[in-house]
Formats: sequence, structure tokens, C-alpha cells
Amino acid sequence: MTKERLLLFILAAALFTHIMDFMIMMPLGPQLMRLFDISPQQFSLLVSSYSFSAGASGFFAAFLIDRYDRKTSLIFVYIGFTLGTLACAFAPTYEVLLLTRCIAGAFGGVLGALVLSIVSDAIPLERRAAGIGFVMASFSAASVFGVPFGLYLATIYSWHAPFLLLGLLGVIICTLVFIYVPSMRKHITTQSNVSVRESIVSIIKVIFGRRNPLMGLLFTSMLMLGHFTIIPFIAPYMVGNVGFSEEQLTYIYLVGGGLTIFSSPMVGKLADKYGRLKVFTVFGVLVMAPILIITHLPPVPLWEALIFTGLFFILANGRIVPSTTMVTSVIKPENRGSFMSIRSSVQQISSGLAALIGGFIITEMPSTVTPDAKALLNYEYVGYFALVFSVVAILIARTLKVEKGA
Repeated sequence: MTKERLLLFILAAALFTHIMDFMIMMPLGPQLMRLFDISPQQFSLLVSSYSFSAGASGFFAAFLIDRYDRKTSLIFVYIGFTLGTLACAFAPTYEVLLLTRCIAGAFGGVLGALVLSIVSDAIPLERRAAGIGFVMASFSAASVFGVPFGLYLATIYSWHAPFLLLGLLGVIICTLVFIYVPSMRKHITTQSNVSVRESIVSIIKVIFGRRNPLMGLLFTSMLMLGHFTIIPFIAPYMVGNVGFSEEQLTYIYLVGGGLTIFSSPMVGKLADKYGRLKVFTVFGVLVMAPILIITHLPPVPLWEALIFTGLFFILANGRIVPSTTMVTSVIKPENRGSFMSIRSSVQQISSGLAALIGGFIITEMPSTVTPDAKALLNYEYVGYFALVFSVVAILIARTLKVEKGA
């Protein structure tokens, strides 16, 4: 059990850097939009470029990932991610930053799938939700510690500083992976002895030729469209419409992430005890209230806004943990790495599409509550869009079945 905890800790740390690297762009939105003089549409492209790149690389990696030792793949991917993040730190213009975000995303997307595959291979299904809940608490840690500290560095120095910090952490974590993560080859079957072409055909048949994995991918897509449409614009909306200062944005992530540090493992245990579908459905319904409130929020005191954003963090995270566990069980272990990589690809492309849709719906005008900021218009329609797909995700979840041996 000690080795299992150490493995989960290292995987959580790796996922922490990937999540912080992705999340830090959103609260940096007001600063980047001001410094680079870019529109909401250009900013949404900056956010979605990471997702689209991750989606493309994840799809192609799916046809190779189960042919190799999980540890070897993790080291290769994590080195690439670290170098891509360091490249972001030295980007001098919007265009260069856009390019380096694509590079970081190309490795980051595969990294997330690898981490979940390793957890799924190492932890039995009866304890898997708790293991995934622990690893995915890195979302909370990134919100509580990573993003606020990154924003603090960006405020004191410049927006480049958070990416330098992530690059340094990446070097340390890569060393830990090399030393402590064990070789994992049990998933490798006779597919390693066949040609890549035959392997590709086999994977396509297993994943795209069967209903259960297909529904798992559709479920992932709907969930992202119902989740990520509003997220990239929470920070700009809070500054331009609600009246936050850029420095106060750290409180959103500090409070929300702090709450989910405790709620995420608890949700995993609840899902193991009462059923993943039941827990997902409860949180999926409850999260609709804060989605509606946040996308309609007028200027209010800081403490009141933090209540609603904190509630959103808890409930949104509460549906991610059981939904991820559900999806890991729709495929057999020997194809799990490929499936999770394609699932990550679908997840990233859907979240990128959601960000772009939100960017095209939203327009801006000079803010009346925050000097030198822009107020966002039509954000409430983005909220309605998110609600529709959240309902669709709940309906699709009920069609998923556990694969024998998963």
C-alpha cells in the first residue's frame, strides 16, 4: 500500500503541473487581453489551441500507447510537456505564445490519458474511484496552490513567471518518475508483435466498432461541452462585470480549490459506496444552479461571488470524478491506454470547441464597474448552452455498461 500511495502521489504531482499549465491561462485572461490587445475571440483561441493540439496528439498516440511500457511512455511525454511549458515562458508575442501553447498541449493531452491509464491498471475497480479521486485532487491543488501562486508571480513579475515555475517543477517530477514509478508491461498483449497497421485496424474495431466505448466517448464530449463553455470566461467576467480586481481573482481559485481538496476524495469514496452513476447524476443536476447564477451574476460583494464560484467548483468537480471512473470501465485493460488516449483527445477537442463557441457568443464593451477592463455581454447565453449539454450528458451516462474484466 505504501508503494501504491507513492505512485498515486507522483502521478498526482505530474497531473498537477499539466492542470496548472492549462488552468493558469484563464485567470491570466484579463492581463493577456490587455497586454497583447486581443479580443475575447483571440483569447478563446489561445485557450483552445492547447486543447486542439492535445486532442490531435492524443488521437494519434492511441494507436501506439498500449504497445509500450507505461513508464517509458510517461517519461517521454512528460519531458516533452516540460520543454513545451518552458517555451511558453519565453514567448515574446501573442503569435509565439499561441504556437508554444500548441507544443505544450501536444504532450499535455497524452499525459492526462497516461496518468489515468496507469491508475486504472494499478488499482482494482473496487478501489479505483478512490484512487482516481486522489489523483484528481490535483485539480484542487492546482486551484488552491498553483493558480493563486502563479497569479501572484504574474502580478509581481510578469505573466512569464508561472510558466518558469512549472518548468522547474517539471524537471523535479520527471526525476521522481524515473526513480520511483515501476515498469508496467502487464497490459501489453500479442498486439506488440503485430505491425502498426494491424494494430491500428484492431484498435479502431475495438473502440469504434462497439457501442459501449462509443457511448463513453460521446458521454465525454457532452460533459465537456456542458462544463467548459463557461469556465474560460469566469475570470474576465468577474473582473469586467462583477467588479473584481485582477489580484482578487486568486480568491476564486483559492476558495474553490480549497473546498474541492476535501470534496474530491470524498466524492470518490461515495461513488465506490453508492454507485458511480447515482453520484454523477446527483452532482450533474445540482451543478446547474451555480452555472445559471454565475453566468447571470451582477455586481455583488466579493464574499457573495465567492460563495457561488466555490459551490460551482465543488459540484462541477463532483461529477468529474465518478464520470471518469465510469469511462475507465467501458473497455478491457489491454485496450485501456488506447481508449483513454482517444477519450482524452475527444475531451480536449470538445473543451477547445466549447471555449471557441463561448468566445464567439460573447462580445465586449467598456466596463462600468472596473476601470480599464472590458465587460462581457451574452454570457448568460453561454450558460444556457452549458445547461443543455449537461442534461444530455446525464442521459447518456445511463447507457454506459461496465466491461467484463475492466
